[in-house]
This record gives sequence, C-alpha cells and structure tokens, in this order.
Amino acid sequence: MTKSVLMPIDLNDKESWPAALREALLMVGNDGVLHVISVLPDFGLAQVSGYFKKDYEKQAIAAFGKALTDWINNNIPDSVDVHPHILHGTIYDEILRAAKKLAVDVIVMGSHRPAFRDYLLGPNAARVVRHANCSVYVVRS
Repeated sequence: MTKSVLMPIDLNDKESWPAALREALLMVGNDGVLHVISVLPDFGLAQVSGYFKKDYEKQAIAAFGKALTDWINNNIPDSVDVHPHILHGTIYDEILRAAKKLAVDVIVMGSHRPAFRDYLLGPNAARVVRHANCSVYVVRS
C-alpha cells in the first residue's frame, strides 16, 4: 500500500484519466492519501496577458477549481482521503513541484499514445518521468 499518490489530470481530456484513476485508487486503498492536481497553463508570454480582462486569470482559476471539485465529487469514492490542488504554470514543472512539496511516494499519470510531434518535443509525462524525485507510474489510456 502506498501512503501518498499524486495524480495529475487534464480536465479537458476525459480519455486521459480513467485508467490512471483506477490504478491510483488501488494504490491508496483506504489508508493512503490521493492528491489530485490539475494545472491551468499560464499565458506564456507577458504580451499575451494584455489581451485578456484584468482579472481573467483569477476568474479562470476559480472556475478551474470548481471544475476539479465537481470532478472529484463525481469520480472519487467518499472513502478515499483526497486532496485537490489547482496549480498554475507550466504543466510538467507544476507536477514536479507539487510532488516534491507534498513528498508523495508515487506520481500516477495517464498518457496518450504518442503522436509524431511528441517524439520531437516530448510530452509532459516524459518530462515528469525524467525529472521526478519519486517513482512515476505512467498508465496508457
């Protein structure tokens, strides 16, 4: 049994998380802690933010938080000790930062079949695997 699992999810990609969720729930059982994170990507360049309303980012994070809470209520059994986390920034950096800060035992994340572009750029899962300080279990969807 694993004490703590970090499971990043993409709320916009329903096919990316069911298999990973099954594995994460098996790992935590009834005694572990499941940290579910979702990352709202940042704007990238500062010039881009000028095209959005002043408090767009704050509103987006609040809406994102509600969406994650709804997801947890619909997908995680009540018996599981689950902690939701909304992060903001570069996806793989935020996953790695959360894993370190929360001192999790393992990261469980879904991954799609790689497209050609992923071989050139590297998907988030590959970057997390390369740089994580803990074990990473990548579950194919």
